Amino acid sequence: MDDAIDRAHHEEWARVVAALTRRFGDLDIAEESAAEAFATAVERWPADGVPPNPGAWLTTTANRKALDRIRRENKRHDKQKEARMVYDDGPAESLGVIDDDRLRLIFTCCHPALAMEARVALTLRLVGGLTVPEIARAFLVAESAMGQRITRAKAKIKAARIPYRVPSVEDLPARVSSVLTALFLVFNEGYLATGADTDPLRHDLTAEAIRLTRLIQVLLPDDGEVAGLLALMLLTEARRPARVSGGGELVALDEQDRGAWDAALIAEGHGLVRERLAAGVAPGRYQILAAINAVHTSARDIRDTDWSQVLALYDQLVRLDSSPIVALNRAIAVAELDGPEVALAAVDRLEDRLAGYHPFHVTRADLLRRLARGQESRAAYDKAIELAGNTAETAYLIRRRDQLR
Repeated sequence: MDDAIDRAHHEEWARVVAALTRRFGDLDIAEESAAEAFATAVERWPADGVPPNPGAWLTTTANRKALDRIRRENKRHDKQKEARMVYDDGPAESLGVIDDDRLRLIFTCCHPALAMEARVALTLRLVGGLTVPEIARAFLVAESAMGQRITRAKAKIKAARIPYRVPSVEDLPARVSSVLTALFLVFNEGYLATGADTDPLRHDLTAEAIRLTRLIQVLLPDDGEVAGLLALMLLTEARRPARVSGGGELVALDEQDRGAWDAALIAEGHGLVRERLAAGVAPGRYQILAAINAVHTSARDIRDTDWSQVLALYDQLVRLDSSPIVALNRAIAVAELDGPEVALAAVDRLEDRLAGYHPFHVTRADLLRRLARGQESRAAYDKAIELAGNTAETAYLIRRRDQLR
């Protein structure tokens, strides 16, 4: 029963919030009423059974909760007036046939009136359904600070009367960058969930991120970064069937059964990468990341990986994004070409900025292991295990640590 409720929550949260936002034009009412509906499901479904259509049940219940709340506050008229103001009920722009509540919601959350980090955090909460602790981990900030950021963003949307709609064609290019950032983080949470009490891989999140990115590509078919992000997601999602063992342990890239990868997704992702290369336009961040994944998924065996090409692509990425996380990933390629000692020196220079980021300690542990520095490697594994929230990854790290002499 708990599994059924969890599946409904993962699959329906964004849809219910989006539908309520469209009706009432208030993000607080939408989110809180959706939360109340899910809480009611937790109470009633174990006794009454899962309804034939859980999504419809949740939407109906959430609508009732929203109306009850408005009546309790005795401000129904004001709220309805506000809903008409926030929801743009005018004629649709020339955006084709796309009519998607969640797409409207993500563009509302990513309005330029909000700070970039607030846009992304709010999208992760309302569209991705991530908890505040999960979002805080994605940003490497305290939960309290993230909670305040999300609250302020919702208040800003209400105060600025930001409409609930997909922007006009002319406004789309200026708005799409933060939308792609948010979708990338939603996908990443599904790719490797950070919560200890969630499934290690959340296909609901990766599938929804891919679906929304496909819709944006219809709106912006010539945008290289939209195509790049879609390719990146497809090539990453293609590896999902091989990423967790039957025993619930994460399987590293070098140990995965490549025959289990989704060939159709890989072919589609490679096609998008080739199209962008043929366009002859300087690639952006997502296009480079997609190209790196294309190199990995082109190799029939880990030993066939063209690490020189991977490193060249990371060198190109560093010029666009000098973040310590990019530098950390680049160091992994350096280890394959120049050896673990050179890579470790590069990784250690990132410690002051990545001390709370568990992949930093995972990378150090592996490099120290390869250098036969067992005691230091064990300490790095211990720190990585302490910081990791994903159950499958934790199991993998414990096994790797316990194999050390």
